[in-house]
Amino acid sequence: MRTKKTFGDISWYAGACLIALVTVYPLLWMVATSLKPEKEIFSNSLSLLSKNFSMNNYKDVFDTIPFLRYFINSMVLAVSGVVTNVFLGALAGYSYAKLKFSGRKLSFAILLSSMMIPGIVTMIPQFLVLKYFPLVGGNNIFGQGGRGFINNYAAIILPGAVGAFAVFFMKQFFETLPDDLAEAARVDGCSEFKIFWKIYLPLIKPAAMTLGIMTFQSGWNAFMWPMIVLNSKEMMTIQVGLSTFQYQYNTSYGPLMAGTVIATLPTLLLFVFAQKYYIQGIAFTGSK
Repeated sequence: MRTKKTFGDISWYAGACLIALVTVYPLLWMVATSLKPEKEIFSNSLSLLSKNFSMNNYKDVFDTIPFLRYFINSMVLAVSGVVTNVFLGALAGYSYAKLKFSGRKLSFAILLSSMMIPGIVTMIPQFLVLKYFPLVGGNNIFGQGGRGFINNYAAIILPGAVGAFAVFFMKQFFETLPDDLAEAARVDGCSEFKIFWKIYLPLIKPAAMTLGIMTFQSGWNAFMWPMIVLNSKEMMTIQVGLSTFQYQYNTSYGPLMAGTVIATLPTLLLFVFAQKYYIQGIAFTGSK
């Protein structure tokens, strides 16, 4: 019996190590490739070791494209998405979880159904709405004559200001909190927004951090939509900027991997420092 248990433990750890190796190896390969000279990338591509480690690829990233500008653009857009999704998602989630109003179940069902629509389907309608938005970006009252929100940070921030998942996620968390807190506050004369802001919002820190991590990762890694609505080179995001290392007939793998390493750091560091809240948030919402 003891031998069988020992064999089971060994098998479990061996499987876990194998999965970890398969998961981590691409990251290690990316870092190693970013430090290799171009000739060695092709001659010794799968190896993690190099005879001539060099930082030239990282220098080429900043010399070839305005990488720092792209980094700042991505950071502004990702952080804006976090702020809007956490606040508006929490506000809507609180309303659905703690308030009773006409059409609550129907509107929430419609909101959830929108999660089943692929984002690629709504890209063209969203683009047209942003481009022909009245009285914005040189447009007249009929939405003609200008570019609307196109080539503006708002073209990224507004469509993603609050998603159906953010509302659903926060609603699930608010439902785990007792209603007695709100009832006591109402008796004391607190307004509904004050109850949300002063009482419930401080209690949802794990859920807010979890949603913030998910939203930041999604916004930071976005490629297709920023490429469509941001035409100016000065407004490119880091993911779109990295595509400039992929030419028609060849790819500069060294600088591309170096830029990818730098682009990976913010999400990696965010998860490392906030993983405690991330796990708590998933546990709380999953237990509902």
